[in-house]
Amino acid sequence: MFAPKSILSPWNKFDDFPMETLTKAWFQTKSTKKKQRDVSLMREHRQRYGIAGNCFDLVIWLLDEFQKNGITAYPIGQHLSTSHAHVAVIALNETGNRFLCDLGDQWLNPVLIDENNEDFTKEKLSGFFPGALVQVKPCEKLVEIIYHRPNGKVSKQIYDTQPIDKWNFMQAAEYSQTLIKPKPLLECRIPYKSELAHWEFYGWESFLSTSEGLFHDPKLDRIEDWAKRIYAKTGYDMQFLIEVLEIYKGINDC
Repeated sequence: MFAPKSILSPWNKFDDFPMETLTKAWFQTKSTKKKQRDVSLMREHRQRYGIAGNCFDLVIWLLDEFQKNGITAYPIGQHLSTSHAHVAVIALNETGNRFLCDLGDQWLNPVLIDENNEDFTKEKLSGFFPGALVQVKPCEKLVEIIYHRPNGKVSKQIYDTQPIDKWNFMQAAEYSQTLIKPKPLLECRIPYKSELAHWEFYGWESFLSTSEGLFHDPKLDRIEDWAKRIYAKTGYDMQFLIEVLEIYKGINDC
């Protein structure tokens, strides 16, 4: 069910990339008409501030890396141009088998979604998603992912595996970058004991999802304290963090 080295090599370049909405709120304040950044600007911002971006940013950047490595790949998504939009990537190996690659949801590894492959299984799998076992259930043009949490909770997500054409994708990306929700969000993968866990900052609360369960962090009130906590998890530039958290505080105070 794991992807070959040809796909993993570009994928692994994003191991320490969070998915977050902080960057788009910060970029909104810049005097540019176009809000969806191209890869060169994302690289520049990454080098200068340590920042990444939302799921559209990560898909665009991952597709660029796949292309540079000769990997056939395309974007997929659902609920485009709405507040519930989510996008990911399908990458193909040398024999045309498809692998779901979702940096936006902070997957640990791409996963095989073609059930005609002899390596495919519908059994519960570890090593693909932090803090959960996953099952993959393809169905025609869709694939259902079932997440099994350590507390017995089960959740599902359905991906439409059909390619999105470039024009529609970029239109949806631009819409997403202009849509600023009042609650800041950042998700990242961090080491925890012998695993990679999922740390999330959402709406002025933060918590860690692990194979042992969910652990909530102590509450904070000051912007500076939140900036220090996020910096400790991501290495994001402190001044960037303070600036963007002040932006969100302003939104919530309106």
